[in-house]
Amino acid sequence: MHDQPQPVFQTHGLKRFYRMGDVTIQALRGVDLELHAGELVVMLGASGSGKSTLLNIMGGLDSPSEGSLSYIDRNRQPHDLAHASQRTLTEYRRHHVGFVFQFYNLISSLTARENVAIVTDISRDPMTPEEALAMVGLEARLDHFPSQLSGGEQQRVAIARAIAKRPEVLLCDEPTGALDFRTGIRVLEVLEEINRTTGTTLAIITHNEVIGEMADRVIRLRDGQVGDIHTNAGRRPPGELRW
Repeated sequence: MHDQPQPVFQTHGLKRFYRMGDVTIQALRGVDLELHAGELVVMLGASGSGKSTLLNIMGGLDSPSEGSLSYIDRNRQPHDLAHASQRTLTEYRRHHVGFVFQFYNLISSLTARENVAIVTDISRDPMTPEEALAMVGLEARLDHFPSQLSGGEQQRVAIARAIAKRPEVLLCDEPTGALDFRTGIRVLEVLEEINRTTGTTLAIITHNEVIGEMADRVIRLRDGQVGDIHTNAGRRPPGELRW
């Protein structure tokens, strides 16, 4: 008998409205979802499907208009993120979750090592910047500035910065969107290895269907709702993806 997977996120009836003048835009229309500890999930959807809004809410960057959202930490303690204060959400972002975005958001005047140290200096039990950069294969580029790095290398610095605080969850919003195919594959290999070797729960949102083949589960969003959820029989290594 297999153990039931431990949830990390549980949402029920999650809705998000944005008001623009007299117009109300409904980005999420009642999302019921559970993400499991240690899994690699790919969330697929076209532009406007609500996937970025959902990721931002799970990451504590935004709050839902209606519904419930629980985050269950490694000690199996639940945290109500739907009704959390800004201070609580700041603590959550600082200690529990890491982010990787399409654009790298590195500080141009700081070296790779210094960009990662921004996070390690305020974390409870961080890796050293050197450890984090070695995990993404950049141990030889510690003292290079962003302008001296390729796009793929800059994204790997951003990943190192995200994982340096040892987050339980890593949320990635179109992490290969600004990269060419070959460089994108290298970034996906880094993310997959982090998930496999550290047990960090990894959620990647993308419009690229092929990336779903490397996931444990694929969650498809349509018009602010979960369209369907597919469990893969096996994960395909990023190096075997073709698009």
